[in-house]
Amino acid sequence: MSKLEEKVENLVKQTIESLGYDLYDVEYSKEGKNYFLRIFVDQPKGIDLTDCEKVNDAINDLLDQADYIKEQYFLEVSSPGIERILRKDKHLNQNIGKEINIKLFRKDENGSKEYQGILKAFNESEIILEQATKIERKNIAQIKTVYNW
Repeated sequence: MSKLEEKVENLVKQTIESLGYDLYDVEYSKEGKNYFLRIFVDQPKGIDLTDCEKVNDAINDLLDQADYIKEQYFLEVSSPGIERILRKDKHLNQNIGKEINIKLFRKDENGSKEYQGILKAFNESEIILEQATKIERKNIAQIKTVYNW
């Protein structure tokens, strides 16, 4: 998580939680020539468009007043979805014993660029799958949950 994402998370977290939602993640990225600030919120019954609008309305002025982002950007508020990206240790903790998918930046020494399996454990330097597969975190591009349809 970047410093900007952390600042935004700290700014909006209390407001989002006061509305009855959990702040799942904050992502700031550039896609093509456009910048996007994505706020992912959740709650036990799920998130719908009305929930996203409510959060958007509640945090828009906070973000404008804080003025952390100097360039023009698009604000998107959404659910993290069924297959969720796991960027934080708390996300990994919530998914111990569950199936995950790991994509690497490039092929590893085994010639693999992707792994799927049950998350057994993790630490600061690696992710450990049940099959005793250890993957260095520095080589991981993305981790997400797997929903078996």
